[in-house]
Amino acid sequence: MAETSGYQRSETPAVPWSDVVRFIRQLSHDLRNHLNAIELQSAYIDELEQEDELKVEIKRLKKMISGMTSTLQSLSRAVGDIKLNPISYQASDLLEDLRRKIDRDFSAENAAISWDLNADAMLNVDPQLLQEAFTEIFANALRHADGRSDLAVTAKMNEGQLLIAIREAKTRFELSVNNWGREPLQNVSQGHYALGLNRVRAIVEAHGGKIYAQFDPKTSMLTTRIVLPVSSAASKDG
Repeated sequence: MAETSGYQRSETPAVPWSDVVRFIRQLSHDLRNHLNAIELQSAYIDELEQEDELKVEIKRLKKMISGMTSTLQSLSRAVGDIKLNPISYQASDLLEDLRRKIDRDFSAENAAISWDLNADAMLNVDPQLLQEAFTEIFANALRHADGRSDLAVTAKMNEGQLLIAIREAKTRFELSVNNWGREPLQNVSQGHYALGLNRVRAIVEAHGGKIYAQFDPKTSMLTTRIVLPVSSAASKDG
């Protein structure tokens, strides 16, 4: 069994207090919505007389509570430290597992995703954490799709490293890519607190890798690149 190693972030992001306040307010607003809905639902349950209707309303109440719990769990995970449990994993197997997971998790959108995977090397990675990171990238891309939702994924060996590129068409893109994944809490909205990409970066860096993005205004294409080191000299440049 592989030895578990702990990864501590080497730096603490400099987050302006105004962003923290906005984050807390948004989170409080989201949680209050949940609690208000629970309160209204409970009052309605008290007025019910038919047992079948009561069961339906109780089920709805449980779903509301579950949603609040899920939000808090996701928030806790998003800001937590990364603890790797690395194993030796063939790059081609990792990429194929990733493709299957994305196809399964985003079954309604996977027709818009093209794959060109060509990598042959041994990695030393935590596959569960890497799948979490890539799932977040895809979820973010599809959530912010602006009508041109096609995604293209390529993977190849480059100078002894695994290079994965995810390209997404953007009709409009006004964000800066200079500190990609290093600006948590910058853009919060209901149910989303701009923490996902920061966790992706932490996971990639915990593996000794790098993540960066580039936007080409001529082609209106945003490209996210992830570079991971290989654990064996045996590789094929692609």
